[in-house]
Amino acid sequence: MRVTWDVFCRVIDNFGDIGVTWRLAQQLNQEHGFAVRLWVDDLSAFHAICPAVSTTTHQQTIAGVEICWWTANSTAVSQQHCAQVVIEAFACQLPAAYINLMRAQNNVLWLNLEYLTAEPWAAECHALPSMQGTGLQKYFFFPGFTEQTGGLLREASLLSQRDAFLTSEVQQAEFLASLGVQTEPNERLISLFAYANPALPSWLDALSSDICINHILLLQGPLIPILAEYFALPELQQGRIYQRGSLKVQVLPYIQQENFDRLLWSCDFNCVRGEDSFVRAQWAAKPFLWHIYPQQDDAHLDKLQAFLSIYNKELDEESKVALESLCRAWNTAGDMQQAWQHCIKYEKELHKHAIGWCEQQRKLPDLATKLACFYQDWL
Repeated sequence: MRVTWDVFCRVIDNFGDIGVTWRLAQQLNQEHGFAVRLWVDDLSAFHAICPAVSTTTHQQTIAGVEICWWTANSTAVSQQHCAQVVIEAFACQLPAAYINLMRAQNNVLWLNLEYLTAEPWAAECHALPSMQGTGLQKYFFFPGFTEQTGGLLREASLLSQRDAFLTSEVQQAEFLASLGVQTEPNERLISLFAYANPALPSWLDALSSDICINHILLLQGPLIPILAEYFALPELQQGRIYQRGSLKVQVLPYIQQENFDRLLWSCDFNCVRGEDSFVRAQWAAKPFLWHIYPQQDDAHLDKLQAFLSIYNKELDEESKVALESLCRAWNTAGDMQQAWQHCIKYEKELHKHAIGWCEQQRKLPDLATKLACFYQDWL
C-alpha cells in the first residue's frame, strides 16, 4: 500500500499558494511514489496555471494527483479517510470535520508548511512540534536556504531540463514564438511579474532611456493598468508591442505553470513576486528582482533584507550595494531610475553570481525530499 498524503491549500494570492502546493503534490507523487490528494478552495485560479483542471468538478485526477474541491459547505472532507500525512499549507486551517478524522485514526503526521523566509528564526523553529487543543501534535515545516531548514522546491530533472533548453537556440526561439514573441539582436529580454507597484513608472523611464533595447514581457496581473496609463492608453492589447525610446512592452497570454520556467530561462533579467516565482527565478540562474508580498508595518522588508544578506554574501561590495539599492527601491516605491542605472553597470557580475547561487542551492536536499525523509524519521 502506498503512503497517502493530503495537501490542503487556500488560494490567497492568486497563483502563489496553489503554485507551490501543485508543484509539491506532483513531486511527492511522481518522484516519491506517494498517493497524494490536493484539496483546493479556488479551482479558477488553479485552472489559470493548469488548464486541464475543471472548475466545476469536485474530484478529478491530473498528473497522478487527486484534486478535491474544498468548499465551505462541502461534505466531501468528512466522507473521506484522512491520509497518513497531512499538510496544512501556509496555516490554512484544516476543516474541523477532517481534524475529527485525524483524531479517530492513529499515527497521522500533521505538518504546517510555512511560507518561505530567510530569517534566522525559521531554522530555529523548523520541524518543531506543537501540541494542539485537540490533543494532536502538529509540526512546523519551514522551507529555506540552509541545511537547517526544509529546502526549496526543485524537481529532480529541473536543472538538466534548463541546461538542455539553454543550449538549444531552436527550443528557445520556438518557445518564444509560441507566445508571439520575436526578439532583435542585443535586446535585453525582461520578464515582469509583480504586484501593483508605484515604483514601476520610474523604472520604465530608466529602461526607456537605456543604451540598449529593453523588451519587457508582461505577465497577466495588476501591472497592466499601470502600463496602459504609462503609455496614455485605455488598455493594452495582448501580443502588441508598445515602445517608448529604448523600452518595448508586450503583454503575454496566461502562462501555464509548466511553461513558466521556460519563460524565466529565456530572459536575461526576471522580475518575480511572492514565493513560487521567486524560487523558480533562482533555479533559472539569471539576475532577478523580487517584489515581496507587502505586509503590515513593513514586516516584509525585514524578510527582504534577510534574503539579501545571504544571497549577496559572495558578491563584491559594489555589486552588493547596487543590487540591494535596486531591490529596496522596487519594494519601497523608491527612485528606480537612479537605482537601475547604477545596478546595470554590474550586470555581468550579477549574472555570474546568480549561476553560483543556484549551484550552491542545488547541493542541498529539495523540499519534497526533506518532507519524505521527515516522515520516515517520524515513523
